Amino acid sequence: MRLHAESLVFDAYGFAPRAAIDGEAVRAAVEAGASDIEVQDLMEEMSMTHPVINPNKQADFEAAWKASGVTCIFQNAGEEGQDPLRLIKRLARFTYLTDMLPETLRRTASPEDIVAAKEQGKHCLYLTGNGVPLTQQWVSVQDELRYVRIFFQLGIRMMHLTYNRRNLIGDGCAEPSNAGLSDFGRAVVAEMNRLGIIPDVAHSGWQTSLEAAQVSDCPVVASHTTCQALHNHIRSKPDNVIRAIVDTGGYIGICCIPRFLGGKGDITAFLDHVDYAVRRFGSDHVAIGTDVAYTSRASAAENRKIPSSGRRRDRWEALWPDDPFVTTPEAIESLSWTNWPLFTVGLVQRGHSDDDIRKILGGNVLRVVREVFKPSFNKPENRG
Repeated sequence: MRLHAESLVFDAYGFAPRAAIDGEAVRAAVEAGASDIEVQDLMEEMSMTHPVINPNKQADFEAAWKASGVTCIFQNAGEEGQDPLRLIKRLARFTYLTDMLPETLRRTASPEDIVAAKEQGKHCLYLTGNGVPLTQQWVSVQDELRYVRIFFQLGIRMMHLTYNRRNLIGDGCAEPSNAGLSDFGRAVVAEMNRLGIIPDVAHSGWQTSLEAAQVSDCPVVASHTTCQALHNHIRSKPDNVIRAIVDTGGYIGICCIPRFLGGKGDITAFLDHVDYAVRRFGSDHVAIGTDVAYTSRASAAENRKIPSSGRRRDRWEALWPDDPFVTTPEAIESLSWTNWPLFTVGLVQRGHSDDDIRKILGGNVLRVVREVFKPSFNKPENRG
């Protein structure tokens, strides 16, 4: 526990603690005829920002941070997709959250801000997006890339190249074709390298992930994934892909999603993946990207207040093949976000050295963000 408390714990991909929604307010919106998108946005805004306006929710929010011992989260601050207006919504919510709770949570813009937060006993967010912002006008490659720079200026330091489905960059992990990175995708990676944004292939297809690593001049990561050698799942990565990522200087972040881990899908299965990755690829290239969040214990009661809207169509990005894995409540609870100290206990019990554990808990993520970050990136190229 002392090792955990002393370490800089940096979640390689995750979510700040989520507040309970206001079930009555959501019910009123549904009964007034709000669309599915309106309801989703309302619920997300409540869960992400209500610690600002409700003292009880703020106390719950702070208690979850304290229990976890996490210093920094590589925070998902973008919705799945490429439309800049869609991507900016979560970015705005976490900007608001950190602006309004500066004594509780900081929004960091550089690696050294994260180090300073640890030294001062504070918690912070380092922002990632779930997509590359594109104009989608397809006038020219240069025109399509201009919002990448803008989102860097807004604080985004890592971006998913794809999310499950195919886009103009490459194939997502759920596409059966596994076609790889496009020529435009190569231009995207080059622009991210130039600006100092980490390419994240967690939701990319295996060939897309491999080719992104091969063409990148900077470290590439799979921020929240698992090892295909232990459990074959679309969200896992095979050894050759992990090796390519490692060869860039990047890391793989082992996630806390039971169905991605296989076995019993619990903390033991999670630690098995960490062990395998360390043995196979070295302790310098393994992290923990939980992909889960603490959710207020009041959430269940509030959620029950929302009337059912009947059957809904699957969301576009929810492209998953049939998966017979049965997730148990026990598995989920053993991987709870507030169980971060138990991850450290498990690593100690598995025989990892203190130095290696510090790397896995956050040192490797910090190393990569330091290597990629460019405080004074190049001026826009002359594209006339």
